[in-house]
Amino acid sequence: MEDYLKEFLDLVKVHRFEELYSKDITAEKFFGFPIKSIVDAEKRLLSPEEPSVAYLSMEYGLGTSIYNSFLSTKPVSESNILPKQNIFSNMRIKDYYFTFKVDHRIMELPIYSGGLGVLAGDTLKSSADLNISLAAVGILWRKGYFKQNFWFKDGQVPEELNWDPYSYPGLIPLDTVIKIPLKDNDLSLRLWKYYVYSFDKKHVIPLILLDSDVDGNKPEFRRLTDQLYRSDNSYIKIMQRAILGIGGIKALEALGCSIRKYHLNEGHAALALVQKADALKKDDLTALEKDFIYTCHTPVAAGHDRFPLKELEKILPEENIDFIKKNGLEGENTVNFTMLLMNCCDHVNAVAKKHGEVTRLLFPQHADKIQSITNGVHIPTWISDEFAGLLKKHGNDIGDCAACRPEFLNLGKLRENQEFRLDLWKAHQANKRRLQSIFENWNIKENVFTICWARRIAAYKRPSLIFQDPRRLVDISKKTGPIQIIITGKAHPNDNLVGTFINNIMNTIDSLGPQNSILRIIMLENYDIFFGKILSNSVDVWLNNPLPPFEASGTSGMKAILNGVVQLSTLDGWVVEAAVGDIGEIFGYQHKSGEPVGSELDLRLDSDSVELYNALERLVKLYYETNQNGTVNAGSKWIDIMINCIMQSHYFNTCRMVKEYHDKMWFDKK
Repeated sequence: MEDYLKEFLDLVKVHRFEELYSKDITAEKFFGFPIKSIVDAEKRLLSPEEPSVAYLSMEYGLGTSIYNSFLSTKPVSESNILPKQNIFSNMRIKDYYFTFKVDHRIMELPIYSGGLGVLAGDTLKSSADLNISLAAVGILWRKGYFKQNFWFKDGQVPEELNWDPYSYPGLIPLDTVIKIPLKDNDLSLRLWKYYVYSFDKKHVIPLILLDSDVDGNKPEFRRLTDQLYRSDNSYIKIMQRAILGIGGIKALEALGCSIRKYHLNEGHAALALVQKADALKKDDLTALEKDFIYTCHTPVAAGHDRFPLKELEKILPEENIDFIKKNGLEGENTVNFTMLLMNCCDHVNAVAKKHGEVTRLLFPQHADKIQSITNGVHIPTWISDEFAGLLKKHGNDIGDCAACRPEFLNLGKLRENQEFRLDLWKAHQANKRRLQSIFENWNIKENVFTICWARRIAAYKRPSLIFQDPRRLVDISKKTGPIQIIITGKAHPNDNLVGTFINNIMNTIDSLGPQNSILRIIMLENYDIFFGKILSNSVDVWLNNPLPPFEASGTSGMKAILNGVVQLSTLDGWVVEAAVGDIGEIFGYQHKSGEPVGSELDLRLDSDSVELYNALERLVKLYYETNQNGTVNAGSKWIDIMINCIMQSHYFNTCRMVKEYHDKMWFDKK
């Protein structure tokens, strides 16, 4: 076996290698994975002949505890073990006496907050699967996002999260330290790396992470990369965006990466374009515009960075400010990063067809350049073992569904195959038994209708919609059969409106205690990727009820359909494209093409909740016609819908999405 260690150490200058990492990085292995894959990827990024891409994102959710988890010879630090999670339910005595049963496991690499980060992580994994030469850039968040606590009468109570990057398997610091020139002081950043492997371990995407906790930085500078999405201080927000954008460009240059295209995942990295513009002559800016790609992820106002010009002037050098004033001013005194990127990038995309339509309404002056590339999910990460086994068993009829070119449409050939239909139901029930075992102390039952709402908690996502009329919920449970509801998600710590939603939900859950024999409700703290996978492959119905048209895409439901979970959804985001496939029940207000976008605070809770309950009642009835206390009706329409859901996964995956980025945005032949 060839010794790749010397080549690796020549390419990757690992800080404190002998002291901390020499036992985990060897001639053959990098924390248990092939080191040759890293050497090959690093060489490609250095080659000027290789058309490489840089991908910059404020957050990355990589699923490090559930997919391609690195091995380490060192014991896992206690600070990197998932903290205890509590449950708030309408079975209060159980919440008091029982602790939540989950395996002792490492926490996710805590450099993400929600769906945007998970999408970025899935993008890297599919880029590795497709063997694309790509370097990703992000930030090493030393205190992550936050640890969530639920307290009755207080709602969500945030707590600071602490973890140890030096003992996290697969994460390595580099000797390389870069400097960002600011108006008054330079800011030093240490570079770290984490490697994202392909499903077959043959290819790798290096993820470069920027860390301001460096000796020599002022104390306030050292804390800049502590917490993701500090939104209570505009100075910190600007500095974090300077770290990602300006620092990201300088990191790529310091490491010698030969980059052809720069993909900015959301507007947080807008200063990367400003940094590159400063290094070019005025007549080169046309070429710069062709080299930058901007993906816009939201029509919600809070998702677009706006800063007072005077605040930027206090921080950034004059040459940066001149470019920003020319290209990003909204009015006389406000800088809009979205406008800056819309003005300066030839390639701009929304993340679903409906979102593209809405984005063109919001930015009509750029309508001609705004494309739509619908998001997806990484199939090897999100498919359950049971469903992967099901597809493999019937592979002669279906084809390969596990990797880069899923052939899910071929499931249609098996629609009338009774053996397949029974196997499909058995796989789902096996997933549900795992859910039952995790929540066994709360009496979650395998053969009881189970519905889940799990995602970032935001007003337009309407987390409380299913609790709008508790009496109707009880009536449905009495009339058609018992219901189990699981709800989980994090709200931004400074979102007071959403804090009110959480309080209202908790009060409603508490009021339904007397009904817990027919209506069991669980609210779970600290929703993360680990639980995202369990819930999205184990429940019977996935509830998705954003207010149209404010959900740009959404991806949680894509993970659910991959595992045959029936959808109950409003018509927004990705669902607009999938609904023709009969994936469940669609309800509620629909935004018509060309209509004004309206207000995200006009939540339509009363009218849409009525339609939600009607659709829910139909699904509960169909479920109990299909599953009669463990005896399945294999000919039921429910199983037809499950098949339809899986078939839609042929499109809603990041393999297809990354190929579209490659052909339409990164290396557009036009």
